[in-house]
Amino acid sequence: MSRNDDPLKAGVVTVGEFHAGRAHNVIADTAEMSGTVRYFDPGLDGFFKARVEQIIAGVCQSQDASYSLDYWSLYPPVLNDRAIAQLVRSVAETAVETPAGVVPDCQTMGGEDMSFFLQEVPGCYFFLGSANPDRGLGFPHHHPRFDFDETALSMGVEIFVRCVEKFLSTAS
Repeated sequence: MSRNDDPLKAGVVTVGEFHAGRAHNVIADTAEMSGTVRYFDPGLDGFFKARVEQIIAGVCQSQDASYSLDYWSLYPPVLNDRAIAQLVRSVAETAVETPAGVVPDCQTMGGEDMSFFLQEVPGCYFFLGSANPDRGLGFPHHHPRFDFDETALSMGVEIFVRCVEKFLSTAS
């Protein structure tokens, strides 16, 4: 990002897999890479595909190689509606009674189906803390030992119910 667009815009290209060859002393005749692209600014849609293809084409041309690119645009950025996010925050600040409380504003680049809903109706995607290190439930998502403390589910229900009540009381 910092060399191609505004360095203050968040964007990540991750090559998570690279497979080539089967011997240490032979140049592989094929290579396969796969990864993910994430960003917040919807204006960057299309930018990464074009830039990734430019880089691959340049490397292949310099090595007299060919390539094929199979680029899928799966999820748009998850963009919360500010008013709904404030409503959720105000409810959570009164409903959450844990030592951590409500975590300050943050952004994450998780790919999520919720992004499609948020394009159609105002909403807010938020995290419900469910770790409990005292019970061995402190591993992050995508970790093979991830599990969560199910007692957090009742807190989630409480937050949702209070959000609906507050939303309906302010809408009328």
